[in-house]
Amino acid sequence: MKPYPIYLIGLENRHCVVIGGGHEAEGKVRGLLDCEATVTVISPTLNEQLRTWAEEGRFTWLEREYRRGDLHGAFLVIAERALPTRNSAIFEEAEEEKALVNVMDDVEHCNFVAGSVMRQGKLVFSISTSGAAPALSVRLRQRMEQEFGPEYVQFLNWMQALREPMARTYPSFAERRERWYRLVDSDILLLLRDGLIEAAYGRVGSIVGPEVAAAIPIEAPVV
Repeated sequence: MKPYPIYLIGLENRHCVVIGGGHEAEGKVRGLLDCEATVTVISPTLNEQLRTWAEEGRFTWLEREYRRGDLHGAFLVIAERALPTRNSAIFEEAEEEKALVNVMDDVEHCNFVAGSVMRQGKLVFSISTSGAAPALSVRLRQRMEQEFGPEYVQFLNWMQALREPMARTYPSFAERRERWYRLVDSDILLLLRDGLIEAAYGRVGSIVGPEVAAAIPIEAPVV
C-alpha cells in the first residue's frame, strides 16, 4: 500500500462524522475541531473530554449506536474499530455515499489513512509509515514537537502578513522568490526562538525593506 498524502481544506462546509466515544475518537474529533470542521459524533457514550465538548455545542452528538443512513451526505467518516460486521456496514455505506472513510486499525475498511499530525500554528506535519509501524509515526511526531517550537508560529504569522505588501512592492516573481528564500535562510527563526523580537524584526526589514516589514504585527505574542 502506497498512500498519497493530501491536506483537506474547507471542512467547515462539509459533513464530517466520527463514530465512537472513546480516547481514539477524541483524538480525531480534536483534529477536526482544530480545522473548524462541522462534526457529528455517533456513540451511546462519550468520554469526559468529548462530553465537555458536546455540552459546549462544539459538535452534534447522536447518543446511540450507528445506524444505516447516518452517513447520508457525509464527506468524511472516521470510526473507532468495533465488531467486523459494524466496520463492514460503515465502510459499505460510506463508499455508497462516495465519502472518505477510515475505520481505525482496520485497513480493509478504509479508503484513506491518516498520519500522525504535529501542528505549530500554520505549520503542519503529517507522518505515515504506510501502516508498517504506527508507533514510529508517533515517536517521530514527538521528536518534531521538540525541534519545531512556537517560534515557527510567530515566523509564519509574520510571513503571512508580508505576502500582500511583498507582491505590491516587488512585482517581479524572481525578485520576490529571492527575498522569500533570504527570509527563510536567515537567522530570523533563531532570533525568535531566543525571544529577540526586535532583532528578528530588524532582520526582516533588512531583507524586504522597512515599508514592507511595517506590515508585521510585532506586538503579537508567540502563541
